[in-house]
Amino acid sequence: MKEIIGKKIGMTRIFGNDGEAIPVSVIEAGPCVVVAKRTPEKNGYRAVQVGYDAKRQNLFNKPMVGYYKKANIEPRRYLREIDFEGELEVGAELKADIFKKGEKVDVIGISKGLGFQGVMRRHNFNGANITHGQSDRQRAPGSVGASSFPSRVFRGQRMAGRMGKDRVTALNLEVAQVIGEQNLILVKGSVPGKKGTLLRIRLTNRGK
Repeated sequence: MKEIIGKKIGMTRIFGNDGEAIPVSVIEAGPCVVVAKRTPEKNGYRAVQVGYDAKRQNLFNKPMVGYYKKANIEPRRYLREIDFEGELEVGAELKADIFKKGEKVDVIGISKGLGFQGVMRRHNFNGANITHGQSDRQRAPGSVGASSFPSRVFRGQRMAGRMGKDRVTALNLEVAQVIGEQNLILVKGSVPGKKGTLLRIRLTNRGK
């Protein structure tokens, strides 16, 4: 398993050898520095804790400053645990070039928050007819109860509510290009979130 932390830069397009325009998402992946190791003997599982995106020390509280100082590492904005096969020592760096062109990856992030939305946008309801004299039912959800029995709203009823801001995984995306010197990974298609969204990029296990 290979995995790295990055952030979404935006979308663009590249051209294949046959001139085909390929839409790609640009991800700044790493460099991520190993801050701590999790071992089965001590923690019951195997993982590495990595820090991403340097941040000024005076913006951290004293416990976090001490935590990074113990590892002899400059404080980082994000601290995450990832799966990574192979031995990595504290202080080691993970960069975008751990991935190669043509590999398939899963990209995990938080989708764009769209606020409170009605049923037509959130669930693709058609809305009511605008004829026969009705005046305010065009975008209404309609009846949500269940008459006299069971006299309650069923769990999972499709209604208006908060839309977006969910953890989303884009599966099995192909790595179109890796620009190692700039720590950029270009993957075909779209990935969750807006510009600047924190992402996890991992080698997919689908199709194996």
